[in-house]
Amino acid sequence: MPTLLILFGLRFYFYSNDHEPFHIHVESSDGIAKFGIENGEVLLIKNEGLKIKDLKLAESIIEENKEIFEKEWNRFFGKDV
Repeated sequence: MPTLLILFGLRFYFYSNDHEPFHIHVESSDGIAKFGIENGEVLLIKNEGLKIKDLKLAESIIEENKEIFEKEWNRFFGKDV
């Protein structure tokens, strides 16, 4: 599973056999969450144990890096951008 970024104890990644639409998984020592990006907006899809402060931090980091993350997703899965 390709890791995109590790920052402040949060790991941002997607699975090598992942599915569309584009989304990011986030993991900490407390649990995991899944965020999607729809119409340029970062949306929490699922949370399994991440604390509220970590969810807000993850959302902010994804917002700042969404173009890079999406570009890496497309590169990995051979999509033209």
